[in-house]
Amino acid sequence: MNRQRIKSKKDKPAWREWVESLGGAIILTFFIITFIGQSYVVDGSSMETTLSHGQRMIVEKVTYRFNEPSHGEIIVLRVPGSQFIKRIIAVEGDTIAERNGVIYINGNALDEPYVTNKTSMNWGPFRVPEGKYWVMGDNRPNSDDSRGTVGFLSRDDVVGRAVFRYWPLGRLGVL
Repeated sequence: MNRQRIKSKKDKPAWREWVESLGGAIILTFFIITFIGQSYVVDGSSMETTLSHGQRMIVEKVTYRFNEPSHGEIIVLRVPGSQFIKRIIAVEGDTIAERNGVIYINGNALDEPYVTNKTSMNWGPFRVPEGKYWVMGDNRPNSDDSRGTVGFLSRDDVVGRAVFRYWPLGRLGVL
């Protein structure tokens, strides 16, 4: 009679169990960071007082696979050689201008309670092209954004949406 032996986990060498577990963890981590979400540390003061230098947050990457970014959302974006965190101010088709520190979208003054440090600039109006976004930091005098080197932002340059601040614990919460 032909008998087959069933192998148990005990038949695997311990080193192989470790390698398989570590390999699975690495693949899962890569999948999560690439497609689901990632932790970021704020570097700089361009989003003061909403986000401060050194704070840590979670950026989710799922929403923008199904929906377009919209007004007021805080996003992480790619720029050549770096990544920035900014707020979406205008989307495709919007007309944007600034008059003495007040931002106008389609002729209407934008209510921005999150901005405590404004500029007194005058620029625009500009029409946001199709498939593009206009982003700005909340700390307007100290922000390199669409008014500067970022310009109109392409959808492909959006990494994800900032959703949750987890450090420092005293500022823990949804963004």
